[in-house]
Amino acid sequence: MAEEKAAGEDGNASTTPETNKPTARSRQPIGFIRQVELVDRVKAYDPDADEDQLNRAYVYAMKAHGGQTRASGDPYFSHPLAVAAILTQLRADPATVVTALLHDVVEDTDATIDDIRRIFGDEIARLVDGVTKLSQIELRSEASKQAENFRKLVVAMADDVRVLLVKLADRLHNMRTLHYIPKAEKRQRIARETMEIYAPLAGRIGVHRIREELEDISFRELSNDVHATISERLADLQKHSVGSVVELANVLREQLTRHGLKAQITSREKRPYSIWRKMTQKNVSFDELADIYAFRVLVDTVDDCYAALGVIHTNWRMIPTEFDDYISAPKPNNYRSIHTAVIGPPSSSGQRQRIEIQIRTFEMHETAERGVAAHWQYKDPGDGDGRMVEIVARGQYDPYETPRRLVEMFQAGEDPDEALRYAKLELFQDQVFCFTPKSRVIALPKGSTPLDFAYAVHTDVGDQCIGAKINGVQRPLRTPLNTGDVVEVLRSENAPVPAEWESLAYTGKARSAIRRRIKKMQYNEHLALGRSIAESVFTGAHLEFSLKGVREGLKRLGKKTVEDVLVSIGRDDLAVNELVEAVYPGASLESRGEIRAASLREFRPRAAISGLTPGVTVKIARCCAPLPGERIVGIRQDNGGVKVHTIYCETLAQEDPPQDRWLDLKWREREEDATAFARITTTVRNGLGVLSEIAGVIARYGVSIANIRLQNRSEEFVDFILDVEVKDTRQFSQMLAGVRASPNVINAERTGGEDHDEL
Repeated sequence: MAEEKAAGEDGNASTTPETNKPTARSRQPIGFIRQVELVDRVKAYDPDADEDQLNRAYVYAMKAHGGQTRASGDPYFSHPLAVAAILTQLRADPATVVTALLHDVVEDTDATIDDIRRIFGDEIARLVDGVTKLSQIELRSEASKQAENFRKLVVAMADDVRVLLVKLADRLHNMRTLHYIPKAEKRQRIARETMEIYAPLAGRIGVHRIREELEDISFRELSNDVHATISERLADLQKHSVGSVVELANVLREQLTRHGLKAQITSREKRPYSIWRKMTQKNVSFDELADIYAFRVLVDTVDDCYAALGVIHTNWRMIPTEFDDYISAPKPNNYRSIHTAVIGPPSSSGQRQRIEIQIRTFEMHETAERGVAAHWQYKDPGDGDGRMVEIVARGQYDPYETPRRLVEMFQAGEDPDEALRYAKLELFQDQVFCFTPKSRVIALPKGSTPLDFAYAVHTDVGDQCIGAKINGVQRPLRTPLNTGDVVEVLRSENAPVPAEWESLAYTGKARSAIRRRIKKMQYNEHLALGRSIAESVFTGAHLEFSLKGVREGLKRLGKKTVEDVLVSIGRDDLAVNELVEAVYPGASLESRGEIRAASLREFRPRAAISGLTPGVTVKIARCCAPLPGERIVGIRQDNGGVKVHTIYCETLAQEDPPQDRWLDLKWREREEDATAFARITTTVRNGLGVLSEIAGVIARYGVSIANIRLQNRSEEFVDFILDVEVKDTRQFSQMLAGVRASPNVINAERTGGEDHDEL
């Protein structure tokens, strides 16, 4: 593949200075097998395989790649041949092996998908196309490129998991020849990507053989000194413990035979990376692990597995923290086995050894070695397009569970880089296995919470989650889950979504879904608030508010939809005055984005106030913004007009105008149409629905919002200014008391503003 050819396409150097490897031409290429041998391998496990198709694919790929060579100096055809050989070890179906032989011809030669379809049929063409498309992407940054490639890989493998099998075998062969790349930086980038993406994916579909080798080669490249040290210690341990291993195996076999159990017992090879990971996880030294012998016990039936476990635990003391039963609760990749550790019998030196033991059936062992490839068979040629169908051996195994979950995350509109981070989180973590009340097993990364559990069951369950019971007891949603927990999700159709819920979730799927819900609720909140503000302003200005009118003003506002306009007003990204002028050009245009009271309101102070000389211009002082019902005074201005203040106005007291300018004024008793403006500065908690809640409180008192403007927004609080239109001071006081009583309001005070004139 293009992004992976670093292991085979970086030139033709026959030696690598940093590793001083011998030239490739002096030896046979890694993984090279002859045509007859490849066909025989496939026929050995699938006698009905199309031998002619395999031969044609072999010859076609060899001719297509012609004289191309790899960085090692090997003929390029050795690479697809090695990939095919790896897949035969997994007993992959013939179509997958043919795809491996052809997987690079479309990208690196003149061959096309149509050529492949014409010669090899639709199924092979679809698989080759799926593998080829993974590398046909060029983005600006390496991080984005990796994220996008991973997204394409996930989508492709969700369509047919065989694409991933070919991809993993392709990566494995490239990693085996990684040392031929001269640039250390590039080798490390490839190794890191392999460790972070491809090895975990191999584990998730159960191909542990490939996963372990990918991890070990990557570890050697990324931490060569540590790998070398552990390898030396491991080799020394194995050299000096051969006798003990044989002795322990014989004792174990003897005990099982004595109880009528026929078992095959083998010692398990330890790899440096698995040793290092165990040392890191358990925070112990190599010496503390060195006395742990590892054996695998293979028996015929599940009953024999538990019988063998009983024999082992009866004869030797078990170590409780080392016991896991993956037969009763299989892993999502269908891995099934019993893991235990015991204090074994004394060796010839008299020292008792710790023994790690895996117990499984031969069938389980086949699945553990081959993963998803062990659960597929070829359809009858006359049964459709020849796609493979899943053989579900025991219950609920779904090889597509991981890709489906990851695809859902990518398709939810997440930023690719962020989705990649979440995907790595899910792939890397150890797992816990929890149960629904109906005993359905839900596998989650270690550290997951009931909120993650709810979204793993179904997105709708997560969206309706309001709490959870763990083992029958109600617990906080932040509670980490443990293997064996029975989780009951408490649900409500009107479940809230607190912003802090994202921090409670651990999995990428849950975080993505919560963020999506929060965005949707914020959008709806701003939409409702923007519409409420717009309707109040238009009504107060005696202008008709209609969606048709707003639609006609979209071009002037530079918006695409009516909803965009209303949401922008609700977010305070668009001043409501701009909407008024777009719908009714010339009606109002204030540089500050505020409503001009006298031009948009039927507020005539002279008609509502007694004691004024006819014809005098009246200005309502905004420093105190007197409301009908309050004690007021008038101050004559130099231009002959009158400014109206409350008798208690602090600004008036500071200015202290001469007594001959004072006028004794008062509001008329009843003025049905008279209204006035008041300004409120409010501090509220920053949360979903709070602004809509305040607008609702104000509306309940029959008060209209003239304008709203956000001042400051922090993580916890929001400060904003409200201009409201009220009939009198009584209505205002009641409304203000209602606002203050709202649980999300920290403070609400009446404040002044700019002066408004009567025209």
